[in-house]
Amino acid sequence: MAAKKTEEAPAPYHHGDLHAALIGATEALLAERGIEGFTLREAARRAGVSAAAPMHHFGSAAGLLTEVAILGFEELTRCLRAGTETGGTDPARRLRGQGMGYVRFALAYPARFQLMFRKDRLTQDLRLQAAGDAAFAELEQAVRDYNGWSSKKPPNRAMQAAALGAWSVVHGFAHLALDEKFGEQVGSACTNDFVESMLPEILKQFWP
Repeated sequence: MAAKKTEEAPAPYHHGDLHAALIGATEALLAERGIEGFTLREAARRAGVSAAAPMHHFGSAAGLLTEVAILGFEELTRCLRAGTETGGTDPARRLRGQGMGYVRFALAYPARFQLMFRKDRLTQDLRLQAAGDAAFAELEQAVRDYNGWSSKKPPNRAMQAAALGAWSVVHGFAHLALDEKFGEQVGSACTNDFVESMLPEILKQFWP
């Protein structure tokens, strides 16, 4: 008589990279439920680990969300650099390329994008500050180039206004696109196609 097969206990969960798995679970959860629907327990469940596991790696829910935000700023910096490269040596095209890169990033990573600017849900992390500063530095340099301001010139009020104005234009447009606020102007096109056709024209109004 064959011995009765006993049910095996679940094998201990091993991640090649638990850090990445928790971040991936968090991003999926944010995409589905938004920031307000995020819980540390659900992120842990989706990653296949105990509810206590994220605490060991990130300290708190805010700590985990901060890691996602840092990745967001790092990816945004890459998108800005890629946009700059599309402009070649033309300062106006380089700045417009950054604008396209910014909005494309927001549409590609809406959960990251919305989280990155929610300081009420993030920790005061020096790496987060550095990542945000690096992204803004890309924009500031493009603004300097467009206005003929040397990179060695100390920032002044005019420079600050130009950089903040450029940021405001693309940041506001990105939010309008994500919130589907363009209504009838989109027509039969999808939001992404509308952005690709309309945003270049808008950016030319500011940086011809």
